[in-house]
Amino acid sequence: MKLTIPDSFIPVFRTNHAGETGAVYIYKAILMISRDKDVIDFSKKHLRTEKDHLLLIEEVLEKKNRSKLIYIWKIAGFLTGFIPSLIGKKFIFATIFYVESFVEKHYQEQIEMIKNKKKYSQLKNVIKKLQDDEISHKNEALLEAKNFNIGHKIWGKLIESGSKMAVNISKKI
Repeated sequence: MKLTIPDSFIPVFRTNHAGETGAVYIYKAILMISRDKDVIDFSKKHLRTEKDHLLLIEEVLEKKNRSKLIYIWKIAGFLTGFIPSLIGKKFIFATIFYVESFVEKHYQEQIEMIKNKKKYSQLKNVIKKLQDDEISHKNEALLEAKNFNIGHKIWGKLIESGSKMAVNISKKI
């Protein structure tokens, strides 16, 4: 797929590559630890989607424009899946809920940046498709883990803070 990305949008799109890389590693870590059938089925399904997202972004974003810190995003993603997997099923689903809630907003910001620029309508549609998948993941996780407790909410704030920091760093490096 050949999409036109404005030069000013490359740093923003680089954050998508870093984030989708992290997402792949979240699910890899969950699958490495969890023995719960529901979690395994959920994670395998969503890992396929995240791998597809990553491939799509790699088709669009030239290698020279990708984050130079890709190994850090892999480690961060792995830890984001590994830690809740040690705690339990509900923490896993809370993690996915909070990660995807952040990603939904992040993609929406990008859509807003280009929504009135007709020449980027195809790019906007791609981002919207990615966002729709992430919203679906968020909603599935919420169905599995209703009524988050204070520990889940604190973990969610840590995820949000870490995600914001990762976006800010990956825009630059």
